[in-house]
Amino acid sequence: MSDLDVQTPTAFDPFADANAEDSGAGAKEYVHIRTQQRNGRKSLTTVQGLKKEFSYNKILKDLKKEFCCNGTVVQDLELGQVIQLQGDQRKNVSTFLVQAGIVKKENIKIHGF
Repeated sequence: MSDLDVQTPTAFDPFADANAEDSGAGAKEYVHIRTQQRNGRKSLTTVQGLKKEFSYNKILKDLKKEFCCNGTVVQDLELGQVIQLQGDQRKNVSTFLVQAGIVKKENIKIHGF
């Protein structure tokens, strides 16, 4: 009987490392760029997660002038301020934000197909 040692399994949390990295002040703040399908071929690009210290209206003005599209800043209860642009401008917006020095490339998440 002494040859067989009984080992009881201990509680193992596979997400412990991931939760430890996300908690606290060192968590990364991502900028999310999404596209939403409207009716037919029309689409809408939304940008959320920019820092509050930036002037959203000035960024929007530069984006509209750069990409020749219309847009607006929408106040959302959960997400805060969200920039909306007409058309699928995901790639354009991400390169613009990186070149302007607003966001680093690794902090941008592009969603959609």
